[in-house]
Amino acid sequence: MPSIRKHGHGYQVRYYYYDANGQEHEKTKSGFRTKSAAKLFASQLEIDIHNGLDLVPKDPKFADYFDYFYHTYKEPKIENQTKNRYKITSRVLHNYFGDVTLKSIDRPQYQAFINFYGHSHAKDTVYKVNSLIRATVQNAILDDLIHKDFTQRVSLIYDKSRDKHVEYLNVAEIKRLIAYLENHLNYHFTSTFMILTAVLTGARLGEIQALTWNDVNFNFKTISITKSWNSSEGGGFKDTKTAGSNRIIAVNDELLKSLKILKDHNNGELIFVNQYKSIPSSSAVNKKLRSILKDLGIKKQGFHFHSLRHSHVAYLLSRGIDIYIISKRLGHADVSTTTKIYSYLMDEYKAKNDQQIREELDNLSSHDETIPIKRNL
Repeated sequence: MPSIRKHGHGYQVRYYYYDANGQEHEKTKSGFRTKSAAKLFASQLEIDIHNGLDLVPKDPKFADYFDYFYHTYKEPKIENQTKNRYKITSRVLHNYFGDVTLKSIDRPQYQAFINFYGHSHAKDTVYKVNSLIRATVQNAILDDLIHKDFTQRVSLIYDKSRDKHVEYLNVAEIKRLIAYLENHLNYHFTSTFMILTAVLTGARLGEIQALTWNDVNFNFKTISITKSWNSSEGGGFKDTKTAGSNRIIAVNDELLKSLKILKDHNNGELIFVNQYKSIPSSSAVNKKLRSILKDLGIKKQGFHFHSLRHSHVAYLLSRGIDIYIISKRLGHADVSTTTKIYSYLMDEYKAKNDQQIREELDNLSSHDETIPIKRNL
């Protein structure tokens, strides 16, 4: 799939293909004065490819096919963070598999790779690498290059010592943070408002940056999440992380009162525009958050803006909110995503719930002396 990008005073079309020896090549064509002209060329290129240009050899090197899949199907539409993950995974595959071809790999060989890689990497890293590779293999099946998914039902091995626990604030710390924020709100500096919004909604930073006044319903006490902020390209709206991320969040009166302060001094579309007519960046809000935690004497190593989302979840779990409701509030695709990310948090509250279950079962077992007990004689 050709990609189009701004190049100088015009536009450039770029695409990747493989020769008969399985070697990857990149081709570009520049000089298009308009984006429409570039799109027209790209469309014709796709037709030419469809009509006979063979981009993939019959049995490519596995690592080469991974690169082809990334450049053709993923690169044009993914964010920089995910692109870096593909590039790192590509280096790993080239180093480990070398000239090994796609068709020659079976489940035992792939399991051996996972064993090797997982020995020195954390669980989350192994899961992400495996998901990228599995998508590549499934695409190869669609291309009729192989017929079996050799990544299916492998055991994901990882180094447990490298796993990082989700950092979050406890209930007392959350209350102290909220009290501090509400006492230091200044409409000139909107980072404080963004931090408060994150604590009380669990929304992602990009979702908060992109909020407009049309997203806030003061009557129904809700905030609609329908877009995200494109920080990597200098601002502007983009789609949310997934389709499931589009959601409506119930919010409390105190948050709405705080946002009303901004509304009274803001005639623009975006909620969190500061006195410099810009949206605070990730580094700006994180710098402010670290400063506030220092003032409060709260020491949390590695705590950052996204940790406020984790703190929101921890609080809801502590109050007995159902995990399905939490999952919908967070905008996860399904409950399994939530339980995977917050598994150890849920384990912490499981002990508390287990004790409550025992007490409730004891209530069932306790005999009420007013109820006669029949015995068989």
